[in-house]
Amino acid sequence: MSAPLALTLGEPAGIGPDIALAAWARRAELALPPFYLLADPAFIARRATLLKLDIPLAAVTPKQAAEAFATALPIVDIGLRVTAQPGHPDDSSAPAAIAAIDRAVADVRAGHAAAVVTNPIAKSVLYRSGFAEPGHTEYLAKLAAENGVAPHPVMMLWSPELAVVPVTIHLPLRQVFDALTTDLIVQTGRIVAQDLRQRFGIAAPRLAIAGLNPHAGEQGTLGDEDAAIVQPAVARLFAEGIDARGPLPADTMFHERARKGYDAALCMYHDQALIPIKTIAFDHGVNVTLGLPFVRTSPDHGTAFDIAGMGSANPGSLVAALKLAARLTAKSA
Repeated sequence: MSAPLALTLGEPAGIGPDIALAAWARRAELALPPFYLLADPAFIARRATLLKLDIPLAAVTPKQAAEAFATALPIVDIGLRVTAQPGHPDDSSAPAAIAAIDRAVADVRAGHAAAVVTNPIAKSVLYRSGFAEPGHTEYLAKLAAENGVAPHPVMMLWSPELAVVPVTIHLPLRQVFDALTTDLIVQTGRIVAQDLRQRFGIAAPRLAIAGLNPHAGEQGTLGDEDAAIVQPAVARLFAEGIDARGPLPADTMFHERARKGYDAALCMYHDQALIPIKTIAFDHGVNVTLGLPFVRTSPDHGTAFDIAGMGSANPGSLVAALKLAARLTAKSA
């Protein structure tokens, strides 16, 4: 029996526990791959009761999870008592979220899990606890370091309709112009092309590179960054044998006909990438971290404190993340 997926608790006061329970309850209908939840078993039992879900839980080791999955939600104990109430993070929230991530990465690197699937975290809660990384992506890269050298992680938002990659991620817009470089675009493009080949099974990936300015600079009349920064990156990627084209006006890249011309769109900043995919695939988009030595996926949404514990959270994005993790693991095996 192949190794199961390791699913992290995420922010315990958010909807992560809700959608994990909801996904397992529909495991047969949705043909889900086996997974185990890294959490405090007593906490998950309380959340299931609150949600009025009659779901059997099984405290297991990772090696026992795949066999238990058919009849109970397998839970691997993170060794911490979790006390957060829905919508109300407390002092147990950040330690539990971090412990689950740490254990998931350790399990996949030891061969006990096939991939890491992460439930949403609340960065503000982590920051208040002293968490030093900008977010999930950077922390996972730190955990994946070899000989003190961390890989360069790349965030891809994927759906069957569209895959996008923000070259700069969680930055204030005024800082994007200073952070964006030709080398960064080239490094990102290389990693995207490599993972599309090796994990997604696309023999010759096609990359569409968005311009930074409106109309990709309009031949310099709306800024010279596209000619000075983006265009040289596209030329270097193309010279390396990567099918890259651009810079393209971002306002015409995402309609249905345009999307058929590429496998992934590289965008210059966060909202340029995330607005189109969240418009097109809000309930089934998946966050995939490229460039890591293991597969990591995540739902493409936040903690949704306002609906946590109410039973109304849609597990669709988590279901898509679980299925994509299994697919990518199979491709790279």
